[in-house]
Amino acid sequence: MSTSPSTPLSSDRSLVDYAKSLDCIHCGLCLRTCPTYQLTGVETSSPRGRIHLMRAVAEGRAKADADFAEEMDFCLLCRHCESACPAGVRFGEMMEHTRGALATARPHSLRTRFLRWLGFRVALPRRWVLSLAASIMRGAQSIGLWPAIARPFAPREAGLEHFPKVPRWSERRPLPRLTRASGAPAGAVAMLEGCVMPQLYGRVNRATAASLAALGFDVHVPAAQTCCGSLHAHNGDLEGARALAKRTIEAFGERLPLVVNSAGCGAHLRVLHHLFEASDPWHARARELAARVRDYTEVAAPRLSTLGPAPDSARGVLEGPLVYDDPCHLCHGQQIRAQPRALLDAACRAAGITRLELADSESCCGSAGIYSVLRPVDSKAVLEPKLESLRRSEARTLVTANPGCQLQWEQGIARAGLDVRVLHVAEVVARVVEHEVSAPAAVDPPAPP
Repeated sequence: MSTSPSTPLSSDRSLVDYAKSLDCIHCGLCLRTCPTYQLTGVETSSPRGRIHLMRAVAEGRAKADADFAEEMDFCLLCRHCESACPAGVRFGEMMEHTRGALATARPHSLRTRFLRWLGFRVALPRRWVLSLAASIMRGAQSIGLWPAIARPFAPREAGLEHFPKVPRWSERRPLPRLTRASGAPAGAVAMLEGCVMPQLYGRVNRATAASLAALGFDVHVPAAQTCCGSLHAHNGDLEGARALAKRTIEAFGERLPLVVNSAGCGAHLRVLHHLFEASDPWHARARELAARVRDYTEVAAPRLSTLGPAPDSARGVLEGPLVYDDPCHLCHGQQIRAQPRALLDAACRAAGITRLELADSESCCGSAGIYSVLRPVDSKAVLEPKLESLRRSEARTLVTANPGCQLQWEQGIARAGLDVRVLHVAEVVARVVEHEVSAPAAVDPPAPP
């Protein structure tokens, strides 16, 4: 940051959602859940402390200076505090509001402004730009220029030498516009492909569509969809988030349940209407879309009983023991905990392996969207206790339900030298159900929803 700690950025109350800040009763139950407070033991690095800072700025008792901005940036927005809060404080909404105001109030360096523009306004909204970037990354990895080629875009501490190999183009291609059900008919769903997911984890999207088809769903994948805007909202680019929200609403129309296999995207889409004023026509349209959002595990878990007993061929498709790590934006952002475990328990029984509970599975892994790139030292420190829990568990497979978490775990496991495979819950389900039914039929209808 280019300002000194004493330089005020703004004293405008618009920096803070003051009404929401009054909901906090300062009980302190959030302290033990907060990863940054656990790292520092400093009150201002806790949800309670940050709310106190917000309120002080709104009341004119403090300035929104560089120290204030640093505490807002230090937060991972994991929302674990929301699960612990007896008063129902919506801390995530407060933080997004404040970051959005700070994004325009504080001065950024030319380099920071350029990188924000390049990432949020050029790359994320355009699949072809992301695909080009992924191809360049893969080429650099192949000829030994990685991570040197990425040095201008990320701190050296980001540890990009442990970044997983980017898949070849054939594995990054868009999904078919329609994948027909191959199991007992259950209806139709729309599916969010995401922005980063197709480039790094196209196999997860394919597993999602294939397993949903095996469970009886016709899976529609609209061609007009783009980034949902969650990364923009979390990092203060509310204007960009609104623009992408409108594109997402248009792409998915008003008909089918919207299945999301990325916890961060799902949590964002469920409250998409908060980006718009109640008087804005887009508010009602966003609320309608939000009501149709379903996490993959919510849709898949109730259908497992339709498959019947797993054949002997399903045994051995997974390596155990297996542990599940809750993505923050699934367990705290969407309060979804039971469904992933139900799916994994069924899959483990079919594969003949054991599922274990990972200690502190609901604590943050440190990924937090692009936090792991912007603040790699803090991100690694947050992950370290969880890596130790994984080491003690002696698990051979770790499962999550969010691409950022998957990437964070893969890099951390590589640094730690552990022999553990990281999978998405949809990949686990797909490995089991493909032994139950024939491969689903993929077609391209002329008019996706």
